[in-house]
This record gives sequence, C-alpha cells and structure tokens, in this order.
Amino acid sequence: MARTTDSGLAPHELRVLVAVADTGGFSAAAGTLGLTQSAVSHSIRGSERKIGAVLFERGRAGARPTPAGEKAVAYARRILRLLDILTAEARGAVRSDVPEGPLRIVAFRSAALHLLPPVLQRLRARHPGVEPQVRIVREVGRGSAGEVSDGKADIAIATLGGSVPLPPGLVANGLFEEPYALVHAAGHGAPRSLPLVDWAENCSSYTRDWWAAQEWIPKATVEAEDDGAVLSLVSGGHGMAIMPALSLVGAPDSVGVVDLGPERPTRQVGYVTTSQLAGTAVVRAFVRELRATPPPGVSFPRNR
Repeated sequence: MARTTDSGLAPHELRVLVAVADTGGFSAAAGTLGLTQSAVSHSIRGSERKIGAVLFERGRAGARPTPAGEKAVAYARRILRLLDILTAEARGAVRSDVPEGPLRIVAFRSAALHLLPPVLQRLRARHPGVEPQVRIVREVGRGSAGEVSDGKADIAIATLGGSVPLPPGLVANGLFEEPYALVHAAGHGAPRSLPLVDWAENCSSYTRDWWAAQEWIPKATVEAEDDGAVLSLVSGGHGMAIMPALSLVGAPDSVGVVDLGPERPTRQVGYVTTSQLAGTAVVRAFVRELRATPPPGVSFPRNR
C-alpha cells in the first residue's frame, strides 16, 4: 500500500480504529459509535492510506487487526487516553494540581485481593475526585504489563524481572520482594513427600534455577486454575505447593506454611505505566499511596 504524505490521524479516526478492534467488526463498531457502516469503512481505509499499511483483515467473521493494526490500535488507545487526561490535568492545574478522573488499574489476582484494597481506601480518602477502575488479569505471557502497553490500562501491579521483557515505551519500578514458601495440609508429617499442585500463573521464571536444584520437588500432577484453587486443594490434603507470599495472605488454619530458608526464591512486585502517564497527577497520586501502604504477607507466619 502506497504511503501518503499526510500520515496524521485525527482523534475520531483513532476512535474508529479502537472500536473496530474492540467489537471485531465494522457493523458492530458503527453501532457503538453511532455511525454508518460505510462511514466506519471509509475511516479505516483512510487511516490505512495515511499509515501505509493494512490494519485489519476483513472476512465473513468480521475484522481482525493485522500485526500493524495491533500496534496502531495500541497507540490509538494510549493517545486517546492522553487526550482524556489533558482536560483533567488542565482542570487540576487550576485547582492546585488536584488529581481527578478515572484511573484504570490492572493487577494479578493476589495483588488485587490483598495489596490494592488499602491503597484504594487511602487514595479515595485523600483524593475523592479520582475514580479507580480495577481489572484482574492473569500474569502469564505479556500479563498486566501488556495491558498497559496495549492502552487498556493506565498502570499495572505486575511481577518484574521475569523472562518476558518489558514492552517498549513502558517504565517500571519495584515495590517489594515477595518470597515463596512450601504449603501443605496442616499436620502432615512429611509434606515434601506429597504430590505437587501448581497453576500456570505461578511465575516459574523467578524460581526456575532454584526449582531445578530441588530434587525433592516432583513434576506437578495437579494443575489448578489459580492460586485460590491451589490453596483449596492443598488444604484438602491433595498435595503440596510452592507459593508466593501474597497468595498466602489469610490462608486458613488447615494450611501449613513452611519457610524455605535464606536461599528461598523470590519475585519482585512493582508497578508499570507508560512514560507519558507516569507524570500525570492521577498516576502520581496512586503511586504515592501504593508506596505508603505496607505490603501484606511478605513475611510468613510461624510454621504450623
């Protein structure tokens, strides 16, 4: 496709790109935006001419972003979010930099359950104009950082330093090191003899070297959906597990927790945002409360 000299996309063209990607088709996007299907089709063709690339594969099943389209849609989401923040930031400047407006947060399950609640409570108390919107995502593959990169979130609570590199354009900062422990049904005399219960989200990249050196850890024979299911299975005596501290906050008395010692594996928990959003009032307010709130469960209870 030939590239034109006018490569700038207007906000309404960006909104059409995002709507087609989110709805999976031109007709559905038209309904969402209150436009005709021909107007949506015309806008997409115009965007493709300006960019010089095919952005969507058209078919009977709808429209699916091409690799170029995925990048374009991700940037479109991020640009539209910055345009939304522009108004709030300008209004906040008039009101002595008071943060206000929506804040889109993503987090993996245990962080959303045990780390975010006190942070959001403090944020709402100090800045009632901020409107947190929280989604829980699986911390596998691109995980929560990928949601920020794709423009679907402003900030993510994520695990840092794993095998998947941070997408370009993002900034990350650590909050604390989260240790792993051995968990088993309370009262079992030989927990290391039990079969292993595991789940896909358990970040093996943080424990791989340590894990490989432990001859007593068998291959997982039970695969659960998430850490809550793992705890339930362990509590019922179906096996033992190696789990991070946040997953063990509020563990029932029927679960025994064993510290793995000074050489135990850890993973770093932190936050990820874009370089553009990092300096906005709403993100800075959230980060301040995040850093001011002690993380729960990073030290294990007494072995039982």
